[in-house]
This record gives sequence, C-alpha cells and structure tokens, in this order.
Amino acid sequence: MPVSAATATANGAFVMDVNSNITGFYAEPGFHHEARYEIKVHFDGTDQETLTYRFSFGEPDANGQQPLRLHTLTGSDAREDSAEGVLVLEDRTGRTAAADGVRAWAGRVQEAFCVDLSLLAIVNGAVGKGTAVDLASWNPRGAQNTFAGTTVEAIVLEIPHGRDELRPGARTGVWCATKLATDAGGWRQINRGGNPMMWPIFWPNDTDFSDPANTRHPSEDVAAFGRTIADQVAKVVAATGTSADPAGYGRTVAGQLLPDVLPYVVGTPASFGFATRNGRTRADNAPEAVMSLVTNMAVPSGLTPATTKAQQTDQFPYVVPE
Repeated sequence: MPVSAATATANGAFVMDVNSNITGFYAEPGFHHEARYEIKVHFDGTDQETLTYRFSFGEPDANGQQPLRLHTLTGSDAREDSAEGVLVLEDRTGRTAAADGVRAWAGRVQEAFCVDLSLLAIVNGAVGKGTAVDLASWNPRGAQNTFAGTTVEAIVLEIPHGRDELRPGARTGVWCATKLATDAGGWRQINRGGNPMMWPIFWPNDTDFSDPANTRHPSEDVAAFGRTIADQVAKVVAATGTSADPAGYGRTVAGQLLPDVLPYVVGTPASFGFATRNGRTRADNAPEAVMSLVTNMAVPSGLTPATTKAQQTDQFPYVVPE
C-alpha cells in the first residue's frame, strides 16, 4: 500500500494505492464497501497521529462507480475508530470531488510504480538469508518494469497548505491504513504502508497480509521490529563487505526506516532519493534508493523517471485513469 506526499504550488497531495492487479489473486476492481481507507498524519515526530483523512465507499452501480465520502478527524479522534469526524465532501469514484479548496479523486489507474522484480529478488533474498548481495548476473541495461501494463486502485487527496494543521514548515510523518468492519461492530486494521519498499524487502512473502506488521501501529514498530531490521541489515552488509561497522550501520538504517511513516515538511519540494527522503513524487525511484540504503552499496535499477512518464501527469489527480 504505497503512500506518497507530493507537492503542488499551493497544495499538498496524498496518494494511496491499494489492490494492484499484479497479485495473482486479484478478483474484482473497486474499493471494499465495508472498509475504511485512512491517511494518517503525525506532527513533529509524535508517536500518535492527530489528523486522519478517512475515505469510505458504497456499493458500485451498474457502471462500476461507487459513492465516496471523506471525513476529517483531528486531535484524539484521529486515532479512534469510534469517532465519526467531520464530513468534508462526498461524490462518486472516477470524478473529481471538491469542497472548500479540498479535492479528492478515487478510481482504477495505470500503475506508476516501477521495478524489475528479478533485481528485487536478489536484494530481498540476500536480506532474508543474511548473505552477500551478488549483482554479477544483473545487467541494468536489460531492466524491465515488471509493473508495466498493470493497474491499481488509487485515492488522491489534495489539501490546501494552511488547512487543518498542514501549514508550511510543519514536520509530518504520513502513513496509510486499510480497515475492515468486524462482526462485533468494530474495525480491524488489515494493512498499512508508510515508507516505500518496506514490505517487498523485509516481508516479501506476505502476499496474504498475515504478518503481524500489518496490524501494528507505527508507534510499536521500534520495539516490535527495530532489532530484527538492524540485525538483517547488519548481516547483509557484513556479508557483502560494504561496512566496517555492520552492527552500527544496521542500527542506523533501522532508525531511519522506523517508525514506518513517510517524513515530509509541508511546503517543501517532495523527493525520495539518495540526497533526502522528504515525501515522495510519483517519478522518484524509491526501489533504487531503499535497496541501496539497506545494502550500503549502489544498486542500479536500470529504470528512470521516463519509464513511467506516460502514467504520470502534472494535473490533478496526478494519476492516469485506466
């Protein structure tokens, strides 16, 4: 479930992707009518979110369009499933909904994420086994985007700078969660995402969303998985010979990736790369940046922003419908 915090001239945009058809068990398009899709924002490094944008959807009509509703929850309500929040707008999928400067769009789009899964297999295999990263068989010039031609459900939300707590200069941490209604009347978190590439590298076999990390809150990440990530990184850089202090490097990487929220300073250019990780644009080569960080070596992906240029647009909703 990728999340990105991109920027426009006077607005900030959040993009949440779910339900890619690259999975072997993709069934029906659309958003689950008994689910909530939430974009959560922490401020100034706090453990708990104090701003949540909650999307919910109704049953699809004959044309496949679904009713869409967006609620905003602030303060302590932002982390309460029982809180109703404030209704900001409602419309239908496939159309731009707007109210008081807020714009939202949701629907099936062409996938703008790109990576060659054969390269990823080399990296996550080494991380999982604690062995050296061997790129001898990898030729970046022959890289192929495995996601070419695939689609994904996207939720795009644009918020004017200055609305709510999203004022220029605010230091935020952003993550997304998908929750399903339970038979008992509550809500169960089934999936989440913050930093790109966490699941493909550290939980590559979690195709059925059964790993406990799916249900955790980011505030639990360091205690639950900090040492594991540090040890995994330490072993792979030690085996590869890319660090004189593998244990220290492992701890440094774990400290940068956990808690699993995407950092972004409101009003600044978004960029997820080697120089900085500050939000993320749709063109950023996040796989290359994270694989290089985890292994402490250059991992050339062979793919560039031009690879998915046709799946990106500078105009709202910044995605290309299917």
